Amino acid sequence: MNPAARKDLTIVAPATGNQMAAIGVVRLSGSQAFEITEQVFSKKIAHQPGYTIHFGKIKDQNRVVDEVLVSIFKSPNSYTGDDIVEISCHGSPYIVQEIVNLLVKQGAALAEPGEFTMRAFLNGKMDLSQAEAVADLIASESYAGHALAMQQMRGGISKLIEQLRNQLLHFSAMLELELDFSTEDVEFANRGDLLILLNKISKVIKQLIGSFALGNAIKKGIPVCIVGRPNAGKSTLLNALLNDDRAIVSEIAGTTRDSIEDHFVFNGISFRLIDTAGLRETNDTIESIGIERSYVKMHEADYIIYLFDVNELSNEVVDADVQAIKNRVGGNKNIILVANKIDQITESEKSKEINSSFIQISAKELQGIEQVFETIAFEVNEQMTQKNEIISNVRHLEALNQCDLALNQTIVQLNNQISSDLLAFHIREALKYMALITGEVTNDEVLGHIFGKFCIGK
Repeated sequence: MNPAARKDLTIVAPATGNQMAAIGVVRLSGSQAFEITEQVFSKKIAHQPGYTIHFGKIKDQNRVVDEVLVSIFKSPNSYTGDDIVEISCHGSPYIVQEIVNLLVKQGAALAEPGEFTMRAFLNGKMDLSQAEAVADLIASESYAGHALAMQQMRGGISKLIEQLRNQLLHFSAMLELELDFSTEDVEFANRGDLLILLNKISKVIKQLIGSFALGNAIKKGIPVCIVGRPNAGKSTLLNALLNDDRAIVSEIAGTTRDSIEDHFVFNGISFRLIDTAGLRETNDTIESIGIERSYVKMHEADYIIYLFDVNELSNEVVDADVQAIKNRVGGNKNIILVANKIDQITESEKSKEINSSFIQISAKELQGIEQVFETIAFEVNEQMTQKNEIISNVRHLEALNQCDLALNQTIVQLNNQISSDLLAFHIREALKYMALITGEVTNDEVLGHIFGKFCIGK
């Protein structure tokens, strides 16, 4: 996409999906939006007030295509900042496409993916991080994902970055001024105040970088790995959570030989569930590969559910298994201990004291399984509450990492009392990477990559 070459075009696209529905919406944006619409609509709209809706017919010469409602939004008070027309018609894909074809015949150009939102960015209706959040909002599948996207679309990250950048810009200007008076050996930027500010900004940038793991997990689903010995009931638990026979359940040990993944939403949080091969010593080559993959998935997971048959394993064996897992994947993993098959507990087991830290469930009878995810959901909500701003965008993470590197270099060089010109260079680098997040510094290639991921019509 070449924004400069397309800025004078009036673009058109369906704003609703390509399937049967009660209504469909066709959207136009551009300086000729009203004029083009009037060529096929039974009423004149160009001189009507903005934010008004008009009933009439879409015609192809004398043939009536549909009876529609036309909403008009006048520049600059519209989503894109240009004149916009939205035609609400009956939701037949044929009707929607017919209307689009008629508008193209009258001079509209088919919109490219994300072009409406790109125009909103180029016209100053939102910055780049807010525009990217629009795509995240459309793709959100849970309350937490929606809340995160809304926070970013409302400019939470942008405002924070802008505040930091403005403070640093002041010192950058002072340093540039020093360069103009380099022969007079004057100092306009107080080095002590600059060092305090750099450390403050660096701390915030590091906090944002640290929030990415949580933000990305919320966006894509918190990865939860279900592990345990064969026949512990891992596949039964997965099927119960998904309300589907997603995994094969059998009394034969070693049935699951590869990881099985699916999504599950609980209390507004999306989880990516991973069922794994049972952990045991085996001479079966294929099963051994599956077990090794189980450890790989445990490395990747934010939470590990260690599931065991309460009738088979003692507390001591469970502790030993958990320690073995920690030895393989690291001791800082969140491991939740879940005692399964309490519906089958024997008389001899009833007399034994079950560790109070174990969550007791019956995956088969659907008893207690909500408590497992209530525990995780509580922790995730606590983390979200504790973090003021959370990032979930890989592009933002890369820019923040580069900004952090530039800030660290500036702090080191400042402590080494380097010259103003080198200090100004490092600060300009930090400012550049901050600006990349909000889109104050960008190029057509980057914009094409970002907005190319959007759906057509948005």
